[in-house]
Amino acid sequence: MNATVAVPSNHPGGLEAGLGPHFGHCDLYTLVRVEDGQITDVSVLPSIPHQQGGCMAPVQYLAGHGVQVLIAGGMGMRPLMGFMQAGIQVFYGGGMSTVGEAVQALVEGRLPQFSQEYTCGGGGGHAQGARGW
Repeated sequence: MNATVAVPSNHPGGLEAGLGPHFGHCDLYTLVRVEDGQITDVSVLPSIPHQQGGCMAPVQYLAGHGVQVLIAGGMGMRPLMGFMQAGIQVFYGGGMSTVGEAVQALVEGRLPQFSQEYTCGGGGGHAQGARGW
């Protein structure tokens, strides 16, 4: 795998940071460059304000920063469709504790493709699912 991976993260970001529970309401994004299955670079990208109904702004923001893969614990159907249209693959990282753990699981092929069953209704509240949100 050779890709720039974005992971919604808790402050301060980096491989040891906790995963943000929802891509659109995270503190920031940790960007991880993976080349030949190895992490070659780690940086952080500030999040942008997420307004109700403005789910496409973060999609365009990440695409503009060269992101090819996103690992997320939660998102609505509209941004998921947006990521697909932008050519960004989305994987479900619910249950992962840290950014590094999630990226390692991705590299090892242990994360499922994000599908409709993982989507939420938005608003950042994920208590309704049994998926560890």
